[in-house]
Order: sequence, then C-alpha cells, then structure tokens
Amino acid sequence: MCGDEAAAARTMLQITYPMENGIVKRWDDMQHLWDFTFFEKMKIDPRGRKILLTEPPMNPLRNREQMCEVMFERYEFGGVYVAIQAVLALYAQGLSSGVVVDSGDGVTHIVPVYESVVLNHLTRRLDVAGRDVTRNLIALLLRRGYALNRTADFETVRQIKEKLCYVSYDLELDKRLSEDTTVLVESYTLPDGRVIRVGSERFEAPECLFQPHLVDCEQPGIAEFLFNTIQAADVDVRSSLFKAIVLSGGSSMYPGLPSRLEKELKQLWLTRVLGGNPERLNKFKVRIEDPPRRRHMVFLGGAVLANIMADKESMWISKEEWAEQGPRVLEKLGPR
Repeated sequence: MCGDEAAAARTMLQITYPMENGIVKRWDDMQHLWDFTFFEKMKIDPRGRKILLTEPPMNPLRNREQMCEVMFERYEFGGVYVAIQAVLALYAQGLSSGVVVDSGDGVTHIVPVYESVVLNHLTRRLDVAGRDVTRNLIALLLRRGYALNRTADFETVRQIKEKLCYVSYDLELDKRLSEDTTVLVESYTLPDGRVIRVGSERFEAPECLFQPHLVDCEQPGIAEFLFNTIQAADVDVRSSLFKAIVLSGGSSMYPGLPSRLEKELKQLWLTRVLGGNPERLNKFKVRIEDPPRRRHMVFLGGAVLANIMADKESMWISKEEWAEQGPRVLEKLGPR
C-alpha cells in the first residue's frame, strides 16, 4: 500500500518512507510509489510521454542519474527534464531571483536564486521540518499525559498539527497566556472518540523550526540560517534578496510564520549590522511572500515550466540521447 491509502490504514501497517531529509534512500520503495502514482492514481501509460521531475538543492548527482535511469528504462518515458524545486517555487510567484525557504516533511532548504540559477555555494539545509514538528507534538502530548502511540497515532497527530499549530510571534506572551488563561486551548476529537485539549503545545511544537535544539538538532534556526545565507551573498544583491523571500512547502503553512521570520530578521539586522542602534532600522526592508497555495508551489511552478517547454524538444533529454550517452547527457540540463 502507498500514499494516502497506506496513511489511512497506518495503525495496522509498518510504515516506511522512501525519502530521508528530502533525498531518496530506498529506491525499491520509491518505485512502488511511482507505480502507484502512474498506474493507480493517474492511470496513464508513460511510454513515449515526457516527464518533468523535481529535486532538492544539493541532491547527490548519483540520485539524479538513478532517477532518470528509472524513468527511461523502467517506465520508458520519451523525454525527461529535471528542475530544482526552489527555482520552480520562484516561477510560481513570477520571479526569477529571490530566496526560497522551502520546508516540507523531511527537510528545510534555504536557497538563493539569481536569474533562475541556484547559488549552490550559499544554499543551506536545515534537518528540521514537518516530520520533526509532528514528533515534537507527540512528545509534548505524551508529557501532558495523553496515551498516544508514536507510530500508530502519527497520522492523527499530524492532522492535529495542521489544524491547530501556529508559530508564536511573542513566545513570552504566549507562555503567560497558556499558564494563566485558557484562551489558547482548543479541543480535538480523536478517531476513537476521545477528546483531547491542546494548549501551549500549539505553539511549542513548531518552535523547533526556530530552535532546533528542542529536537536534538545542533543547527541554527530557520531565521538565523536565512539571515546568514543572505548576508553571505555579494553585497550588491543582498538588498534585493531580503525583498524577495518566498515561502514554499507544507511546513511553511503555519499561521504566524511570516511575521515571526520578519521580526527575527529585523532583530538580527539590529544586533549584527547596526550594533544595537535602532535609528537606521526603518531603512531595512524585508518582504516575505507567503502565497496561500504555497504547499503546492513547486508543483505549480513545474506546471508553468512544463507548459512553456512542451513543444521545445531541444530542452528535454530524449530516450535516444540517454541510450547513446547515458548519465553524461545530464550535463545538458546546465549547472545544478
């Protein structure tokens, strides 16, 4: 069983994930997922068709090669193109330059892009994302005394996370509110009919994105990573990057995330650039794009690009080129 069908019956199954931190690790499982997608969900015959694939930044070259090999040799696609997810997210916003903060299930990437080219030397990977927030929420609810199974109830807790969690703009204020009032408490009915009450856990669970040490990850948080990435760019493009920050992926959907990011970026600018002097802070401009469909930004950008490329045969890698040159032909796709 795969995908949503497996998720619905997960209490009776042993679940495996083909990807870890955004990179395919279990290729047999991945092929099951592709079979399920093409034949069960889309009900297509892939032979002779074209397919646009996406990959995360810093995807190992061997993974890109193996992905193309499977598409040509197992599914017999007629043409393949591989695009970087962050670039597609920008295309969906009508941009060719900016910084994409792409947070999905297994990994968060911060990717500066200039004129459709990924600045690989500045790309950063944070190994905290949606799955970690869900695990953190399970741990917090267990601490409160709710009897939850870390495996069987994972999907239920993920749904609680998506419905109730938010990023706190002011942690101290929310902590006081949760201790002194019930204003933050929400009820949630579990599949077995039990009702649980979720309070401070609503903002404590996603806080690990800003404080990764909460889930035993020794990396800077998402705001500091973003600030450091832009500050490491050439001085003449920094201002334009701060004004074109694009959120993408399911784990960027938390209410409060854009405003908290902006607040922390301004605080970092104040302390690290202005030396604590607030007089010039009003000249520091930040623009964070948080489109409502950002969960599917990469897909939307891919649809735009595939439509443009549909009849431009020279842009695709053909089955014949793959047969003649093998993985070497991937150089045709340009810099990664």
